[in-house]
Amino acid sequence: MIQQKDNSQLPAIGLIIGCIIFGLGSLIVAHVEVGGYAMAFWRLAISGIVFTILAAVFRQKMPSAKDGDTTSSSINNNKALIFGLLSGAFLGFDLALWHESIYAVGPGISTLLNSLQIFFLAALGFLIFKERQTILQLISLVIALTGVVFIASPEFANNNHAAYGFVTGIVSASMLAASMTFIRLTHQASPTPIFLLMQRISIGGGLAMLIPMFLFDKGQIMPTSWSDLGWIIVYGTVMQCLAWGLIAYSIPKLSLALTGLLLLSEPVAALFIDYFWLEKSINILQWTGAALTMLAIYLGSLKPKPLTQTAKLRRYRFFSRFYRRR
Repeated sequence: MIQQKDNSQLPAIGLIIGCIIFGLGSLIVAHVEVGGYAMAFWRLAISGIVFTILAAVFRQKMPSAKDGDTTSSSINNNKALIFGLLSGAFLGFDLALWHESIYAVGPGISTLLNSLQIFFLAALGFLIFKERQTILQLISLVIALTGVVFIASPEFANNNHAAYGFVTGIVSASMLAASMTFIRLTHQASPTPIFLLMQRISIGGGLAMLIPMFLFDKGQIMPTSWSDLGWIIVYGTVMQCLAWGLIAYSIPKLSLALTGLLLLSEPVAALFIDYFWLEKSINILQWTGAALTMLAIYLGSLKPKPLTQTAKLRRYRFFSRFYRRR
């Protein structure tokens, strides 16, 4: 019985470790003398090499045709390829803009803003997949906006780069939501093995970063020291491959409510790193805003339980009274 309890705790521990590793990645971004778009390129390029090796070692391939329907299978596999590359392109811009936000407002606030992707996901789910939004999700959006205002007010008063940092942080959240949406579309088109999918995402993101990198990061594309090169390799292997692996392993094994709560360990870790390690000034109003935003992210991550037949019947009877009065 004790062994079974320990095994049930492994996914939760893995998710927390993965999120903390992501939070630590912001330290590397803040200290390595490489531009934001170039940093995203190197992270995806390195992870692309790792995932290519893993896909080859585990002999992962796309699903073959069933019942001789090679044309349909080929079309679906091509769609999955395109969606995977598009997911990578959006992930590339997510990382690049998150990096730019880190430079402007620090790892803590930028990671918290990036975590707002859950609300963009809800909007995309409504527009593309016709997913129903709940009252709780709408309330959580209002709470999140209030929290962001609390965080932003002192930052705008003391930081000339605050506007740029907040805009890039919030836009990075929308890019991450778009990337996740295309991952879902990829699996809908054709179930894609995880290492093969991550390889395609890395390739798409790396290619998408080439032009912006040369446009915006001139003179900051290549690492200038062996130390920076080492940290970039760590950033690409540990933060992209190991952290993603831990999170991908853990999420399917946990409830949605617990997943949403534990995912908050990433912005929490980044905030504490920002405050204690980088000695960024964060006042009480901003801590309150951070707490409100994280509460909103948690509430927004909760999925409504499907209505039972009894609940549906009660709802029908309740609303039918008003139609009868008319």
